[in-house]
Amino acid sequence: MTTETTDRHRVIRPSILYFGTPVVLLTTENADGTFNVAPISSAWALGQHVVLGLGSESQTVRNLAERPDVVINLASPDLWEQVESLAPLTGADPVPESKRAVYRHEPDKFAAAGLTPRASDLVRPPRIAQCSLQLEARSIALTPGGEGHFQSVECEVVRVHADERIVVPGTHHIDPGVWSPLIYNFRHYHGLAPQLGHGFRSETAKAASRVA
Repeated sequence: MTTETTDRHRVIRPSILYFGTPVVLLTTENADGTFNVAPISSAWALGQHVVLGLGSESQTVRNLAERPDVVINLASPDLWEQVESLAPLTGADPVPESKRAVYRHEPDKFAAAGLTPRASDLVRPPRIAQCSLQLEARSIALTPGGEGHFQSVECEVVRVHADERIVVPGTHHIDPGVWSPLIYNFRHYHGLAPQLGHGFRSETAKAASRVA
């Protein structure tokens, strides 16, 4: 058997680098006590912390700088149309000059996207009922980057809500065979492909083998 060694790579300059990241819907509290909903596609988790990438002029950054409570609602593939309906909307009023050509102000994003608020336990912003996985959290650090164009926001998760249908019975493990995240892949929406295998540290696979 021979190994292919031909290098077919070429240098490119993509306008964005969304190379397959999960979509989350962030709920935060506005200054007047109402709540904002914002879709983002730059989020990653480590332990009980989640780091969010947000535009510096976003209403979400303004809210988190003053009121750290946030709910990180993970969208599933069936919600892509609701997510996309939120994409051109902003809670900022007036709309920042840099956004006016594309975005418009919307004070009630829950209604605009047909989403249902559900009370949280430990933070003020509501959870989104349609999302099977909801993380109540608090922002603990905002770090500017990209020459001031974005903020990296570190959040500490304080409570996790999961639809019982996506939890492995008798455990606290999410069943990846039942639930998958909505993926934003170079500005296109995708779900996960069928499973190829699992990592050697997978507690879900170990739990399944014990049941079997």
